[in-house]
Amino acid sequence: MPKFEETTDPYCLRDGESVRLLAGHPWRRFVVLGDSVAEGLAEPVEGYSELQLADRLAAELSAASPLEYRNLGHRGLRAREVRARQLRPALDFRPDLALVVCGGNDAFPATYKPDVVDVELAAMITALQDAGADVITVGIYNVSYGPNIADWLRAGLRERMRTLSEHTGALAAKLGTLHVNLSAHPLVTDPSLYSSDGRHGNARSDAIAVAEAVRVLGAHLASTHARKPCTSS
Repeated sequence: MPKFEETTDPYCLRDGESVRLLAGHPWRRFVVLGDSVAEGLAEPVEGYSELQLADRLAAELSAASPLEYRNLGHRGLRAREVRARQLRPALDFRPDLALVVCGGNDAFPATYKPDVVDVELAAMITALQDAGADVITVGIYNVSYGPNIADWLRAGLRERMRTLSEHTGALAAKLGTLHVNLSAHPLVTDPSLYSSDGRHGNARSDAIAVAEAVRVLGAHLASTHARKPCTSS
């Protein structure tokens, strides 16, 4: 595999791309809800930013326009725990942009119940939207491709992670979120994208995820601008 750094990685943001895509964005209060993906537990990779995913996305938004940011993410939580512990503080923050990323801890064991996770995600998304926030959802990377997943676990975990992504994507389409589908990324099967703990991505996968998120936000802004009626003087 070629050796990349973030500045030369074809899947990462190009110089000036983020500021161009996010220029004039309307968001001023960004909140993050979720598990360890939200909190940030990615392993360092030489040549890539050490900022974790949510922190990096907040930094990209802040570089384009002033932003207040709060990250409520905490490792080990299942979707129902994210909702129970984080939704009220998130709403109290009065966000106009929210990132919700969870479900991986639900899908890791064979006891995963997709419909139960859907209920929790839908409740968080709709509450945030009703409060006036645009919501970002994520189809997370499929960690079953990580190099340190036990062989006996790999096949079942792969299917559960695929199901989680499909359900999250369907929910995003139904509720109208800004959806970042990392599960469909061409590098999702590359073992070098994953941390040695067998449960998370690494700094390269975070950098790629941020690039994908910025491009989704940029496309949304461009679409919103295109739909605005022209006014004549």
